[in-house]
Amino acid sequence: MARVQSVESTGSTNADLARRLRAGETPGEGAWLVADRQADGRGRLGRPWFDGAGNFMGSTVVHLRRTDPEPAMLALVAGLAVRDAICQSMSLSTEPVLKWPNDLLIGIAKLGGILLERSSDSVVVGVGVNLKVAPVIDGRETIALSALGTAPERDAFAQVLSATFDAELARWRDAGTAQVIRRWSAAAHPPGTKLVVTGADGKGLEGTFVGLDDAGAMQLRLGDGRVETILSGEVLLADTKG
Repeated sequence: MARVQSVESTGSTNADLARRLRAGETPGEGAWLVADRQADGRGRLGRPWFDGAGNFMGSTVVHLRRTDPEPAMLALVAGLAVRDAICQSMSLSTEPVLKWPNDLLIGIAKLGGILLERSSDSVVVGVGVNLKVAPVIDGRETIALSALGTAPERDAFAQVLSATFDAELARWRDAGTAQVIRRWSAAAHPPGTKLVVTGADGKGLEGTFVGLDDAGAMQLRLGDGRVETILSGEVLLADTKG
């Protein structure tokens, strides 16, 4: 597969790469599959991710090595890479903020997201960034880079992201997880941010953001002072749609 391969339309670039892996193909690390339009794009928890003309929708593969750190940390790695690609691609008065585990925000509005899907000894990393169009998502505020200035063209952004992801992946492997957590935390919403976490059972927890533990799980301080470790769930900024 070429370093950045584009297709006019597909169901989901994540599903396409997962299908190639199941068929015995081995897409090289650093190669990206990018779609002009996606019919079945998904976010976390199976939610639909709506496409838009000129937006970035693409996926790549990480082939896990025996010496690699914990694969779940790749969500943080990808977040750093996407944020860096955005900042390299245009001048912004307000830089994107990372929200655990996989969102990029401008203010309270969602700018992009990341989806990891395991396939045997590989991880498919899907990325969506609103470059030109802010999709309408029920119950969520969204924004596109075009609302902030001259947004990069999709193909140019893909090349930048390919380079930043390669760099972040190498740091993750060479320098370990502590530096990922430190740098991610510096780019995230600050400690004390009020959050609402909804688990798979539909139950919600309200609290304030403390930070990440050594494994990259989120620490949430509840109203009674206890600190809860959050491994998964939908995380929203309290009293907002972000």
